[in-house]
Amino acid sequence: MSDKVFNRIKAVLAENGKANKWLAEAVGVNINTVSKWCTNKIQPSIETLFEIAEALDVEARELLVLRKKT
Repeated sequence: MSDKVFNRIKAVLAENGKANKWLAEAVGVNINTVSKWCTNKIQPSIETLFEIAEALDVEARELLVLRKKT
């Protein structure tokens, strides 16, 4: 995959003072998976994105990078 940034999971975790390990436990995945999400090496499924948003108490759209300039 390219070096493009598709999600803001790492940024939102930092904004909320949460660690990768916390998110891994909250959504029931391996910490290595969370690390790959945070570095945009892989992307979570839509269902998982909503689970992440719920765990972080944010809207799912806050986890995505805005592509279209308004």
